[in-house]
Amino acid sequence: MGGILTAQLRTHPNITVGIMDRQVEVNGRLNGKFCEDGFGPVSGRFSAKATAGTIILTDEAHREIARSSLIRLTALKDSTFTLCGVTIGTRFHWERTEDQTFWGDLVLRPRKDGTIAVINEIPLEDYLTSVISSEMSPHAPMEFLKAHAVLSRSWLLAALGRRKNPEEGSVTAGKITEKPGEVILWYDREDHDLFDVCADDHCQRYQGITKIVSAQAQEAVRETCGKVITYQDEICDARYSKACGGITEEFATAWEDKRVPYLGSISDARVPHRPIETEEEASRWILSEPEAYCNTKDERLLETILPDFDRETKAFSRWTLEYPRTELEEILREKSGFDFGTLQDIIPLRRGPSGRIIRLRIVGSKRTVVVGKELEIRRWLSRSHLQSSAFLVTFEAGRVILHGAGWGHGVGLCQIGAAVMATRGFAAEEILRHYFRGIQIQRVY
Repeated sequence: MGGILTAQLRTHPNITVGIMDRQVEVNGRLNGKFCEDGFGPVSGRFSAKATAGTIILTDEAHREIARSSLIRLTALKDSTFTLCGVTIGTRFHWERTEDQTFWGDLVLRPRKDGTIAVINEIPLEDYLTSVISSEMSPHAPMEFLKAHAVLSRSWLLAALGRRKNPEEGSVTAGKITEKPGEVILWYDREDHDLFDVCADDHCQRYQGITKIVSAQAQEAVRETCGKVITYQDEICDARYSKACGGITEEFATAWEDKRVPYLGSISDARVPHRPIETEEEASRWILSEPEAYCNTKDERLLETILPDFDRETKAFSRWTLEYPRTELEEILREKSGFDFGTLQDIIPLRRGPSGRIIRLRIVGSKRTVVVGKELEIRRWLSRSHLQSSAFLVTFEAGRVILHGAGWGHGVGLCQIGAAVMATRGFAAEEILRHYFRGIQIQRVY
């Protein structure tokens, strides 16, 4: 995967997080005092616009505070800033906007199209405290929070390593096959041009101190400070999803066609589950209720694990979705750009070991197309995203019914499964070694 060598790290760095991007106007509030070269301290409400490559910053009385090609507002002691109308859950069914508050410095950079990138510069460990509280409930079991801190730190440092050493393994936004009648794309967490990572699910959820940042989340980050998972002395590109459905998925099902040893498929249970190899096995598996760490229906437990907007989804390990056939035809036209005519069949052509579909044939009266990989399949068959591409399809009396398993790509750590493991007494390192086989856990600073 081309990660960063552990020997290259000696101190923990600051990172830049893109909170909002391509904004015509930015509004917010400086809570406390902030300084910038040439002016300050400043506080209170502000607005920013870009023109001709220049940021113009004004106060709540519309008086100009600063005009520059880059504005960096450095937070003085205990100061925070609030941004209005931040989008979270972009393109997912829980997408919404909210005002969010952040630690650290605020950086405003203009783009060539006249818009603004809004960036938070913050120490890596402070960033992780927010990630742990944003990805999962800060009231989740301590050993799970510690495991998540280690894997989130690993993913981030591996991503930073790729940015500094692109020859070590660049990431790509998508690959498109040139074959007629096929659309095969995969999307990775591609490099951003003006900041290290974004603040949404595309990278890792980061919502500043808007959500409750509990003492438990802070303790989890503090106790694991500098710890990462490594494979052959490189920091691992540690992936994770909400619920694997009982068997985790291989890296190549979701992304590039390559084997990543520590991102293989494993049984998420005390007992072994056979990898899915046939459609008959997929049907039995998806329609079953297997013994699996993530197959829990304990509402009280889920409340301690998941943030409130994730709990808007009512089923995680197994789910059912129904469409009128005409509605799915409309969704397919909208999401794929193809007019399939009357939808006649949806046929899985290839699945990964968790049952997730890698290639899917969609047959209509006007057109037949093969689509992949797993995320593109999920996008085509939903107005936002299907929970996963591990599903069965049946047609009944003008309706299309999907029976599915899991939530997300299923690669690497299963968040609900790992949290359940923690409630059963597993330590953080045991949880990480369960999901990432053959790894070492090292402190790199």
